[in-house]
Amino acid sequence: MRKVAACFLAMVMLAGMIAFSACDGGETEEAETYKIGAVFAVTGFNSPLGEPEKQTAEMLEQQINDAGGIDGHQLDIIIYDTESDETKCLTSVKKLIEQDGVLAVIGPSSSGESLAILDTITQAEVPLVSCAASSKIVEPVDERYWVFKTPQSDTLAVGEIYAYLTDQGISKIALITDSGGYGSTGREQLVALADDWDMTIVADEKFGTQDTDMTSQLTSIRGTEAEAVICWGTNPGPSVIAQNMQALGMDLPLLNSHGIANKQFIDLAGDAANGVIFPAGKLLVADQLPDTDPQKEVLVSYKEGFEALYGEGTTNTFGGHAYDAIMMLVSALEEVGPDSAAIRDALENITEFPGTGGVFNMSATDHNGLSAGAFVLIEVVDGEWVWLQD
Repeated sequence: MRKVAACFLAMVMLAGMIAFSACDGGETEEAETYKIGAVFAVTGFNSPLGEPEKQTAEMLEQQINDAGGIDGHQLDIIIYDTESDETKCLTSVKKLIEQDGVLAVIGPSSSGESLAILDTITQAEVPLVSCAASSKIVEPVDERYWVFKTPQSDTLAVGEIYAYLTDQGISKIALITDSGGYGSTGREQLVALADDWDMTIVADEKFGTQDTDMTSQLTSIRGTEAEAVICWGTNPGPSVIAQNMQALGMDLPLLNSHGIANKQFIDLAGDAANGVIFPAGKLLVADQLPDTDPQKEVLVSYKEGFEALYGEGTTNTFGGHAYDAIMMLVSALEEVGPDSAAIRDALENITEFPGTGGVFNMSATDHNGLSAGAFVLIEVVDGEWVWLQD
């Protein structure tokens, strides 16, 4: 595949590429609409992920169509709300494929939902570009032939956290992880990579996705030799943990996964958010990046477009995952047209694609296409994201 610059400037160029075919009577016939499906957790406990993904999809659909479509073909993104429920997600995916006839599917928002639909996607032979983080979504690759994802993998996130702790001289850690799909796979990587980084896990606690108090688990952690706490989950759980630690007077460093990379964490945790450190894509600190960064143009363009519609400070990593997924599919459609198998092949050959989550280099052995440089460490300081530079 040709190298792709996935930025809004490319969409403007589409305006001159509208193609119509002539009818016998000298009139013109509108080009076929390209339909892709999207399943997002717009409501339910994962709505902090799904709502910005839905907003991003609606924004991009409008921008692309206003600029002339994809080689003259209008884009129709059919969005269903999974309500943060794996069964409803599966039902929606089947409807997209069997009734709506989509060429590809974007989403779901969470790892659990993504894992729940893999068999259906594989049997239908329709490409999926997931917006969830678990490495199990795309691994092993030989069993995930039709599946790709845009978020950075939990393996990379664990590496960033352990590298930081090592630099701080910290080796005894306590884990507190969500019992759902995202937290479970994150915990697996935290445990699997601990020996590689000479980390000793002195506590291993879990919490439910919708739990409202983790005082019991944190009290257990306080009774150990832990030098730092690592939380793995998506809001509201991590914000509750930050507040509970503050109330208990626990002054241990609190590190989180990239599952908190939206403003809701700060809004929910309040002052307790300050000092929290986590790995995330560069979108949250786009304005702090040097102009030489290969992602900056895409990041700033997406941020400005999104916040013009939805308000200042609303940009977040999760909307960015949808942006990357849609723009990859747009690139594939530009290259091969409305053929699901050809779209799959085009996705697998994407190289040097600057997205919000990193510079993507897909291959037959890597359906995420991101390396360690896709992450930066971020600290919450006075309620703001601050790039924790080396």
